[in-house]
Amino acid sequence: MKLRTCIYLSFFLWLSCSEQEARKPVSSGKTYSLSSATEFLKKINEKEEANIKKYIENDSLNLYTRSSNGFWYRYLHKIAIDTIVPKKGNTIEFSYDIANLDDQMIYSSKEIGVKKYRVDQEDFIPGLQKGIKIMKPGETIKFIFPSFNAYGVVGDGRKIGINQSLISKVTLINIK
Repeated sequence: MKLRTCIYLSFFLWLSCSEQEARKPVSSGKTYSLSSATEFLKKINEKEEANIKKYIENDSLNLYTRSSNGFWYRYLHKIAIDTIVPKKGNTIEFSYDIANLDDQMIYSSKEIGVKKYRVDQEDFIPGLQKGIKIMKPGETIKFIFPSFNAYGVVGDGRKIGINQSLISKVTLINIK
């Protein structure tokens, strides 16, 4: 009986040690190379920049400044005296609205309310994080953000679409 069990067990082990065949990967669509993705994003950025420049040309009575951070802005209310600007770690209060390049309101400042934000220590709209640092309490600035400085390739999941340039009027209320 033991011999028979050993023979069956040996035979079973011999069969189970057969060579395994590698599975081929499952492809669920097109694959993109890094260079094609880069080219695609460059085209989007060029189109957005052209749209923003067209908006600025149509608003020719006002002078916009291009920041080194990739957005444009102009002062609606500027404080002439030299006061402090927000720095990392400061808690600020501000109000803002968001519109598209056709000046159609997406989110009003009444909808959003007064926002409290800890400078460079909370996740927030990238362009506003950078833009707030040039403001003094009491100032209002109109910013024009390309999508990479706004909600990017994801939008906000509600009213702001993917790769959408935005306009935001921001008033810095105070710095604590």
